[in-house]
Amino acid sequence: MDGKPIQPESFDIPRGHYSPGFVSGNLLFVSGQLPISKGVAPDAAMPFEAQARLVLANVLTVVTAAGGKLTDIAKVNVYITDVALWPEFNRIYADVFGRHKPARAVVPVPALNYGMKLEVEAVANLG
Repeated sequence: MDGKPIQPESFDIPRGHYSPGFVSGNLLFVSGQLPISKGVAPDAAMPFEAQARLVLANVLTVVTAAGGKLTDIAKVNVYITDVALWPEFNRIYADVFGRHKPARAVVPVPALNYGMKLEVEAVANLG
C-alpha cells in the first residue's frame, strides 16, 4: 500500500509506532488525538472545555498539515470517559465545526491515556 505519513511540525514525535495522520489515495486518516501540546506534560486536570477545544485543534492541525481543511473532514469518532459530558462536547463541537456536519460517533469509554477525558480521530477526503 502506498501512502504518506503526516507528522505536523507542531506535534511531538509519537511514542508509539504510528503517525498522527496517514494519507492513502484521497483519504486522510487522523489517528486518535488527545488534548496535549508539544513539549507540555499532559494535564488531566485541564477543564473539559479546554480539553475539547485542544483535541479538535489537534485534529485540524493534522488535516491542515496534509493539505486539507475543516470541511474536508467526513467522519469523526469521539471517545469520551463520561457520557454526561456529551452535551458540553456537542456544543463545543458545533462551535468549532459550524455549518459543517460530518458523520460522527461518540463512544463512552472507561479510561484514556494520561487520564484525559476525550480522544478524537477523523477521516478526511482530500480529493
